[in-house]
Amino acid sequence: MIKIEKLSCHQKEEVRKVELAQEQIKFAGTAEEFLLDDCETTHLHVIKYQEHIVGFFKLDVAYSDNYEFCPSGAIGLRAFAVDKNYQGKGIGTHAVVALLAYLKENYASYHSIYLTVNCKNPRAFSCYQKAGFEDTQLQYLGGEAGPQHIMCAAF
Repeated sequence: MIKIEKLSCHQKEEVRKVELAQEQIKFAGTAEEFLLDDCETTHLHVIKYQEHIVGFFKLDVAYSDNYEFCPSGAIGLRAFAVDKNYQGKGIGTHAVVALLAYLKENYASYHSIYLTVNCKNPRAFSCYQKAGFEDTQLQYLGGEAGPQHIMCAAF
């Protein structure tokens, strides 16, 4: 079973053990980089599978302030990552589905979520699509790793 929860202090060591394939680090960053980005507008979360932390992501409540394509009242998803040892098992897709339900319950003042996914990362694009995100047919060109698809989902 997949569970989404806000990162707590006692989970940081387990998050540090989440391993990404080298080619994925340019898209999501390392676990250590993830842990350094905790602030008032960036909420750190973990993905749990059978009570073990297998991934992480950030919810950015100021996303619409920084990205023109994101409307007011929407939240941003950043640095979504699943440990390389748990990939290919549907965990990422199930985690995104669980995330949308989690948002409806815990971020009810927002109406939708936006993200960018690198055009060189078709597996991630497919994962988001299977879980309910729609391709806006627009691209974000400001990323360091190249052009990115802009996707969104209502919740």
